[in-house]
Amino acid sequence: MEFDHLGLITDLVQKEETWVAKTRVWVTDPGKHPFRVEWLRFADDSPVPEPVRTQPHLAFRVSDLDSVQGLKVLLEPFDVGFARVGFYETEDNIVVEFMEYYNA
Repeated sequence: MEFDHLGLITDLVQKEETWVAKTRVWVTDPGKHPFRVEWLRFADDSPVPEPVRTQPHLAFRVSDLDSVQGLKVLLEPFDVGFARVGFYETEDNIVVEFMEYYNA
């Protein structure tokens, strides 16, 4: 497991946002941020559940997303084009995103 980024929720329009239709959220590229921050701005009708919509998350690269076990599933793994991602909650209520990149 390798740290990838920190996801922070905002209601302010950010530079170079990208629209993700499946989850109805605008996101920024954490690779372009000096501290690997991804900004997320959810549409009012986003299907993404709380706490993913309301809490920051830590994201980690994993080699096999299907091997993630022992955590509460918040958002089932889905394809974002360059990776499969899933959102989970730890026992101490931290939201984590695991990312299985297609071209590691």
